[in-house]
Amino acid sequence: MTPAITRYKNYQEHLRRFYQTHKRIPSYSEMAALFSFRSKNAVAKLVKKFITHDLLTKNRFGHLTPGRRMAQTKVLGTVQAGFPSPAEEELIDTLSLDEFLIRRPEASYLLKVSGDSMIDAGIHPGDMVIVERGHPVKNGDIVVVQADGEWTMKYYHKKGKDVFLKAANRRYPIFKPRQELVVGGVVVACIRKYVSK
Repeated sequence: MTPAITRYKNYQEHLRRFYQTHKRIPSYSEMAALFSFRSKNAVAKLVKKFITHDLLTKNRFGHLTPGRRMAQTKVLGTVQAGFPSPAEEELIDTLSLDEFLIRRPEASYLLKVSGDSMIDAGIHPGDMVIVERGHPVKNGDIVVVQADGEWTMKYYHKKGKDVFLKAANRRYPIFKPRQELVVGGVVVACIRKYVSK
C-alpha cells in the first residue's frame, strides 16, 4: 500500500469517527483541523475525492451528507451454519449494509411488517423490509400493493390478465383484486433484529 493510499484511508477513518461521534458531517473548518490541513482548498480537494468514492454526497441544497460508504461494517470471514467449527476472525473487507442491501437508493424505502401473512416466507411481525419502486414485477415476487383500496404485502402471481395475491401462510386465502391494483414496489430484502436494547 502506497503512502498516499494509507493517508487517504486515515482521512476516511477520521471522517467516519467524527460522524459516529457527532452524528453529523464536519464543516470544512472542522475537517481542516481533523486532517491537519492548513487550507480549505486542500479540504475541498479531499471532499471531492470523498464524493467520488461515495463516502460523502451533496443534497439539493449543496450541503454535505453521508454517502453510501460512510457506515461500513467489517466482514471478518464466514461461519458454518451446519456442524460447529471455529469461526476465525479474519478481516476480509468492509461492507456498507446500504450498499449490500439497496441497489437503487433513490427508489427504495423501508416498511415495518405488521401481521403474520408472510411468515412462511421468513418475514415476521416487527421485521423491516426494503421495497424498491419501479422494479420489474415477476411471478413469485413478494410485492407491496394497494389492492381494492388497502395496502398489503403478498406473493404476486399473474395468469393471463388475472392477478392473484398469495400469502405465505395457509391460514390466509388467495386474494384476487376486484377493482384496482397498484404496485408500490418489490420486496428486495428483509431485516430482522435479534437483540433489542
